[in-house]
Amino acid sequence: MNPIATQYRTIEAGAGWSDRASRGRLRFEGRDAVPFLQALVSNDVAGLSAGRGIYTTYLTPQGRMIADLRIYHRGDFLIGGVAPGLSASLATRFDQLIFTEDVRITDDSAMWSEVAVMGGKAAKLVGAAVSASASALATLPPLGQISLGSSGFVARDDDPETPGYVIFWPAREWDGLIDRLRSAGIVQISDALADALRIASGRPAFGIDMTEETIPLEAGLLDRAISMTKGCYVGQEVIVRVLHRGGGRVARRLVRLTFDPGPTLPQPGDSIRADGKDVGRLTSVAWSPYDPEAIALGYVHRDAAEIGRRVTVRHDASELGAAIDSFAG
Repeated sequence: MNPIATQYRTIEAGAGWSDRASRGRLRFEGRDAVPFLQALVSNDVAGLSAGRGIYTTYLTPQGRMIADLRIYHRGDFLIGGVAPGLSASLATRFDQLIFTEDVRITDDSAMWSEVAVMGGKAAKLVGAAVSASASALATLPPLGQISLGSSGFVARDDDPETPGYVIFWPAREWDGLIDRLRSAGIVQISDALADALRIASGRPAFGIDMTEETIPLEAGLLDRAISMTKGCYVGQEVIVRVLHRGGGRVARRLVRLTFDPGPTLPQPGDSIRADGKDVGRLTSVAWSPYDPEAIALGYVHRDAAEIGRRVTVRHDASELGAAIDSFAG
């Protein structure tokens, strides 16, 4: 039996929590914090109001990814959520770009607990846990937030399939937060289930499905992370050139694959084959949270990136059947 699907049934009619303490959290404050970020990242920070958020990328001048960020506008400051292991180096990198701007950048990762809660009754149960309105939580846009006084804030996750929220809570009060979640009936879920839900939603993770060699268009981030109406940002020239002169065609595309039912779980790095030749590699793999089969994200050559296309994946000495069922992003 698929162990992930069994776990998922426990939160389908309730909610489960997953620890995201390993993620980084940068704080941007000062009069020029918004225009400072606006000139650097690919999405429209200047269009945010307090309590709203965006997903964005920070690129090299060659259009390749340095990091992705979820930026939460907290009124007097902004929080930038980044992948594990990046916060210290990014804080230094951003700090080196300050000239005369009134901006202060700090790595606040150790100050915050970050817990994701997901499931069919996530809004109701999170509301009960943190004394917030369930109806207000249910109507938040992706990355929109509700303040929890001095205790932090809760934000709508940007997962397109599973209702979910991210609670930012003072790290020193971690035990109290977990007690609140348990009292509300929210159960802890495994990292494997949390990752399977991410893969099922087609969301790439930096450091796993995206690296410093990735152009965001390859990972399907155009609609999520790139504004076509804002002013200049680092790497914009390359992105615009690909979109306008190249018709948006990139050498490879990140896709989601669903495997034929079977007992074998493929592995990241396994080769994807079509028409008798290698066309790509898997990057993330999991058992589906919904069905008795494996799912994966992987890059394939643009000529093979067709929804519905049948492919095989070479795992050890086996050839596993699969289909491309959507583009990631």
